[in-house]
Amino acid sequence: MSSTQNSEPVFSIQRTYLKDLSLEIPNAPQIFLETEQPAVEIQLDVSAQQIVEGIFETAVTVTITTRAGEKTAFLVEAKEAGIFEIRNVPDEQMPMILNVVCANIVYPYLRANVADVIQRAGFPPIHLAEINFEALYQQRLQQEQQAGQPSIYVPGQVQ
Repeated sequence: MSSTQNSEPVFSIQRTYLKDLSLEIPNAPQIFLETEQPAVEIQLDVSAQQIVEGIFETAVTVTITTRAGEKTAFLVEAKEAGIFEIRNVPDEQMPMILNVVCANIVYPYLRANVADVIQRAGFPPIHLAEINFEALYQQRLQQEQQAGQPSIYVPGQVQ
């Protein structure tokens, strides 16, 4: 390889995969007789890590809790991940790439898997809204600056 080829930025998707999936319906079968519209609570998180030199994993995790009154209708926790080859990119750009660009690639797979498992469980599917991962990333950065504790992967920093 010439030195020119060696310094060209590389970004490629190696694979996406469903890393973890959990479904609980603690009040079945009675919950299926409930007529009250369930309240839905959604929590989302993004994490990233380096696997080996130039290979990274970004994971998007969602937890959905639905309640009909005081009873939990169902709880779904799902984590969709992607493995990415990223080379010759400046370190200061890596957190944005891992937490925004890679998360945007992984998220549609998570949305489809979550809607599918909820529907297969006998409930109407919940279609997760589009997420502005850049806004989420900026919000996390602000929270971490205030708390003084980084949780976003930054190359060269010990977590």
